[in-house]
Amino acid sequence: MTLKYSVGLDVSSKKIDGSICVIDQNQQVQFMSKITFNNTVCGFKNLDSWITKWHKATELPLVVCMEATGVYHENCALYLFEKGYQLSIVLPNKAKKYLECLGLKSKNDSIDARGLAQMGAEQCLGLWQPLGRYYYELRNYTRQHQNIQELKTVISNQIHALKHGMYPCEMTIEQLKTTLALFDSQLKELSKKMKLHLKSDDVVYRKCLNILAMKGLGYLTIATLIAETNGFELFENYKQLVSYAGYDVVEAQSGTRVGKTKISKKGNSRIRRALHMPSLVVITCKEKPFLDLYNRTFEKHAIKMKSYVAVQKKLLVMVYHLWKKNERYDSDYQINIQEKEQELSSLLAFEKGTNAKTDKKLAPNKLRLNKVNIQRKIAVRFLSANPNILKIN
Repeated sequence: MTLKYSVGLDVSSKKIDGSICVIDQNQQVQFMSKITFNNTVCGFKNLDSWITKWHKATELPLVVCMEATGVYHENCALYLFEKGYQLSIVLPNKAKKYLECLGLKSKNDSIDARGLAQMGAEQCLGLWQPLGRYYYELRNYTRQHQNIQELKTVISNQIHALKHGMYPCEMTIEQLKTTLALFDSQLKELSKKMKLHLKSDDVVYRKCLNILAMKGLGYLTIATLIAETNGFELFENYKQLVSYAGYDVVEAQSGTRVGKTKISKKGNSRIRRALHMPSLVVITCKEKPFLDLYNRTFEKHAIKMKSYVAVQKKLLVMVYHLWKKNERYDSDYQINIQEKEQELSSLLAFEKGTNAKTDKKLAPNKLRLNKVNIQRKIAVRFLSANPNILKIN
């Protein structure tokens, strides 16, 4: 019995190769047809007609699996999404490893399309959603700012090298300085455009102002974070965001061998790049939540950069929670909440100690009930004195 249909698409700049297959209850994959069409709107219509032709059992689900290929896959993906197809886009390294594990010895566009179709049939991949136009434009601004900044660094290094060369060439140096001045003006223009773009949406701008109350963060950092994450709409919890940014910790352990733990760095490098300087600034400004984390981790391993990475992760999680809850950052308020939680733990411990002698005289069942009642009374008393404690996680 057939379980579902799967379409694999291998995308290039001018054409797209497609393959369709079905998988049955015995997990046997049977390929039905293949197609090659142009990477244009007319070609997308041909793809739609071809899928409709082979998707005979319309009551069965159909998934489309394609590989992320720069920006060349975006138009086709958006067209299929608007047509109502269930679409999954996988990273190139993930698709490559999967095709290698199939034992395929040859590689071409048709074989890659078959492999992607089989991948979609055998696995339950996450569904893709397009980036909103607002965040898509903001991402173009932030990425262009990064590109120009990197080019500016290259030009600056060239000027430094030419000035210290054996026979300096003044004409070349002047040309490079002119280029450097052009880059500076473009960076200022992009920064102004990003700020205006953020102000164009009142809800987004208010959330940005709440986060900017934290010392060390600027408009460029906030713009980069929300542009690369579609306003954090791609994630259900902070753990997914940490993994997406490459801050998740990976282990290297096998048998008696225990390797070093480190962050995976298998994620969005632009987010990590944007958080590097803010992590240094919040420590310089002595923001207490981050300074405490830095000191605690530095005492443990005495590696500064490792502690700064921990601060970067905390910054990312803090921004995520402030954005989701639409709350303003206040370090003193955060500290007060932590102190109240410690006070609650101390009250419970004190009450437990003062009633220890009485508890020993009770039967086991009555002992447990008495402890629960005491803790409940203490918690009610604490919450009544601090009604705002439930507003913060």
